[in-house]
Amino acid sequence: MLNDARFTVDVELSIPFHDVDAMGVVWHGNYFRYFEIAREALLASFNYGYREMKASGYLWPVVDTRVKYRAPLTFEQAIRVRATLEEYENRLRIGYQIFDAASGQRTTSGYTIQVAVEENSQALSFVSPPILFERLGVA
Repeated sequence: MLNDARFTVDVELSIPFHDVDAMGVVWHGNYFRYFEIAREALLASFNYGYREMKASGYLWPVVDTRVKYRAPLTFEQAIRVRATLEEYENRLRIGYQIFDAASGQRTTSGYTIQVAVEENSQALSFVSPPILFERLGVA
């Protein structure tokens, strides 16, 4: 895991009614939407969001993901979603943690893995493209 604060962002959210089930608990698939919101904020923080990725000639599909549910999230709960860039040399591995905003209790953890695919040839890149290193400031 990288220990550089530049590679971590926190996003504050409130759980909307349409995300919960009949028991008032967030449906398990919605956690990935919260991860996505934080991932977009993280990518934007180093100016390599999805529009910039496409403009650079690379697509970055998610190829693996995991989530661990530790405590339920409920309607109108204020949460903080943290996204941290954990790997970037050969793929993007982004780790996530969700916290209850009031107590600071971690409720959820997980990760996503994305790989670079050259848009024109559809070829998988086994090493992340130079544009990523440039945007991260590690070129």
